[in-house]
Amino acid sequence: MSTDTWLKVICSMQINAILFGVGAVVVLATPALAADAKVWIPAVVVISFAIAPIIAGRIAPRMRLRHWREIGQGGDMISG
Repeated sequence: MSTDTWLKVICSMQINAILFGVGAVVVLATPALAADAKVWIPAVVVISFAIAPIIAGRIAPRMRLRHWREIGQGGDMISG
């Protein structure tokens, strides 16, 4: 596997954990959603698995560029 693929996989796992945690807290903290938690928690799992690779695809390439300012590009919100 290439380095880019490994970065996307590792980044995707971390983003998945964050998305699931935020979604679980929202479901359990909202009384209307907590009543049907047996439906909403699996939905949060599926949604976090579906969205995490998309977000990781945007973040992972920026992890490779070590010296953005040296190559003439300014930083952005993620890389600084």
